[in-house]
Amino acid sequence: MRKYIRVIILIISLLTILSGIVQLVMPAFVLSQVGAAINDTTKQLFATIAMFMIMFGGLVVHALYDAQSNRAAFLWGAFQKFGASIAVGIGILHGIFNLTSGAVASFDFCSGILFLYYYKQIKADETY
Repeated sequence: MRKYIRVIILIISLLTILSGIVQLVMPAFVLSQVGAAINDTTKQLFATIAMFMIMFGGLVVHALYDAQSNRAAFLWGAFQKFGASIAVGIGILHGIFNLTSGAVASFDFCSGILFLYYYKQIKADETY
């Protein structure tokens, strides 16, 4: 896995950017897919969340290709993924989101683990 982790992180980050763009442009569509209420307030909140998804995805892509090491981007990217996973999980428990959105939460949780793995890998490489 060590050989492919950068590519995996890149793909996850690009998917985060892409899904953020879809959520920003079509929040009602995304809300309907996760079984949430669709009104002006929820559309605005989902669009706001989308902006942060785009920014965190962009930060991680930038950190992957920056000449200077930026381990913090991967640590905070992991925190973002874990936070998103927890937030969706809470939404499911409260009946706000449908069970299908659990796939999103699971993907984000696994992504957070991979980001932490990469963070640790960079740290180990820098000590040698």
